[in-house]
Amino acid sequence: MLTQRSRYALRAMLFLSDVQPGHAPVPMTRIAAEANVPRKFLELILADLREAGLLLSQRGKMGGYTLARLSHLISLGDIIRVIEGPLALVPCVSRTAYRRCTDCKSEADCAIRHAMMRVRDETARILDGTSLADATAADLAVA
Repeated sequence: MLTQRSRYALRAMLFLSDVQPGHAPVPMTRIAAEANVPRKFLELILADLREAGLLLSQRGKMGGYTLARLSHLISLGDIIRVIEGPLALVPCVSRTAYRRCTDCKSEADCAIRHAMMRVRDETARILDGTSLADATAADLAVA
């Protein structure tokens, strides 16, 4: 299940993706209001996204946040991995944080592992194949 923190991160990034490239940085208070995210949580989330290279920040009176790349170059998977970590539901199928399950007799024969590998692959395919630009375009198509 997607955590509230990830939902906040996605909403903030989707809001920023609507800001035209080259526009002045958007203040955190505006992001919080427009994305309906509590400022206290947003501050931590934006710091994580900035450290991961998905956002740029500017300090000062005219400061705020902008996307570090164009919206079609940032996927939902990129954002969720920053906030949640690996997409895999069990550690034995993670591509970035693999750990063998301590109670598993045989990874090769484990039906749970095989099913979770398919879940991980499909989840990654969809999330990595959906950019911020795609998501906002889909919102417009649905509306």
